[in-house]
Amino acid sequence: MHQQKRQPELVEGTLPVFVFPTELIFYADDQSTHKQVLTLYNPYEFALKFKVLCTTPNKYVVVDAAGAVKPQCCVDIVIRHRDVRSCHYGVIDKFRLQVSEQSQRKALGRKEVIATLLPSAKEQQKEEEEKRIKEHLAESVFFEQSCQPENRTVSSGPSLLTVFLGVVCIAALMLPTLGDMESLVPLYLHLSVNQKLVAAYILGKGFKDALVLM
Repeated sequence: MHQQKRQPELVEGTLPVFVFPTELIFYADDQSTHKQVLTLYNPYEFALKFKVLCTTPNKYVVVDAAGAVKPQCCVDIVIRHRDVRSCHYGVIDKFRLQVSEQSQRKALGRKEVIATLLPSAKEQQKEEEEKRIKEHLAESVFFEQSCQPENRTVSSGPSLLTVFLGVVCIAALMLPTLGDMESLVPLYLHLSVNQKLVAAYILGKGFKDALVLM
């Protein structure tokens, strides 16, 4: 005989619930936002029944707060804000969607959706823009600070080797020229004209490079 395939028993509270969006934002100055839609998806091969609960039910109207979703289908849940007052600005309310099998009462899964009332959509956009600008400026400052040590190294002036070569070239130019018999400097320290030209060239090039680095 053909045996019917039995569905594995699900544990209470472990079934993932798929809802979009996961956050509702109502704007007091924009009446079109006073009605929001939650979409509940059922990707499973069995039907689900759902129930919508709220921490502050007196502030909202939930159309079809309970119902069923067919397998691999979805259902829209309309939520209206009916108490738009300044005393509720910034207060975070919560909706909880509980799902279960139609033949059972225990909740197989649950999902929370937060809801917030803000005074103005334009003010919210302005705050987000200011936040992005501050983050951009902070990143720029951090980048400049990170690059400072490298910049100091590059623009720290002539190296010790350049200074040493400069001193040697200056000393070479101060030594007597080969053939100067009146000098008291020993003969082996007398330099030829070509040697002094080389020293002068090195000194001039080193001075030029030092100016570029500075």
